[in-house]
Amino acid sequence: EVSDPTSIKQAAARVGEKLGGLGLNLLINNAAIAKPILIGAETLESMSEVYTTNTIGPLLLGQFSLPLLKKAAQGSPGSALSCSKAAIINISSSAGSIQELYLWGQPHALSYRCSKAALNMLTKCQSLAYREHGVLCVALHPGWVQTDMGGSGSH
Repeated sequence: EVSDPTSIKQAAARVGEKLGGLGLNLLINNAAIAKPILIGAETLESMSEVYTTNTIGPLLLGQFSLPLLKKAAQGSPGSALSCSKAAIINISSSAGSIQELYLWGQPHALSYRCSKAALNMLTKCQSLAYREHGVLCVALHPGWVQTDMGGSGSH
């Protein structure tokens, strides 16, 4: 549960046990929620819930997984950053773009948009902070995909 730090810490420990002393090459932060709320109806509770899942969860997952990612990076020859060595992939969205307000005419989903913009900044900060450990950090926008959130009308 990415909104629960204890759950995240336990998950990282379980992954470490399963790896049996090996490092973690790839962490993909894909969990996200959206609330189709108009800007005038947004609340502290909805903003907090979405930020916790979409931005704070990936931050904590990265922090708790960093020792495993560092171990993988140290065990991989060469200095080039890559997913084969060690990487954090944060699944973002064009909805987090400040320049392009994708589908603004729909319910504004302010909390989702803001959380994805924050995730993009988090990813940039992770890339700067974790580079010295050999960990690649990138944000990817996969497009509108068929998930519970994307629905059956997506690509």
